[in-house]
Amino acid sequence: MEHLTDRRRRWLITRGLLHALASTLVMVGLFYLLPLDRRSEGLVYAVLVIGVILLTVMTAWQVRAIESSPFPAIRAVQALATAAPLFLLLFASTYVALSAEDEAAFTEPLSRSDALYLTVTIFATVGFGDISAQSETARLVVTTQMLLDLVVLGLGINVILGAVKRGKATPETDPATEP
Repeated sequence: MEHLTDRRRRWLITRGLLHALASTLVMVGLFYLLPLDRRSEGLVYAVLVIGVILLTVMTAWQVRAIESSPFPAIRAVQALATAAPLFLLLFASTYVALSAEDEAAFTEPLSRSDALYLTVTIFATVGFGDISAQSETARLVVTTQMLLDLVVLGLGINVILGAVKRGKATPETDPATEP
């Protein structure tokens, strides 16, 4: 395997981040376009379950891609840059659906931007308090997000770092070429 030059490393990182940015823009576009704010029994749970399944499948695929990549650390950065927005948009979508189903679920009805704001506020553990869960269902979903935030930050990063280590240990990867 050829030596990874600084220029090549920068190009690989830039290309990966551009791919993650494009993926994020598509996900945000879908978030704003999908009919999440229609009143529907069970839409909240369907959004959450489908989203968790999608996130799990994507994470498993990303771990395998990291392990088999000639540059696992760069691939891990790309994976995190794609998985984090998906995780946040999953909960923002759930909050939009929950707010549409029960207007009293939060202190105010949530627009999509409000739901995204609430999701990031919870994820960042800032907790401004301007929007809060009022119904039992909303509180349970927020609690689920808080617990999964800890899992994503702890276990998720550990899994990705483990994949990087396994990827570096594969025979086809030359440790001297790793950025």
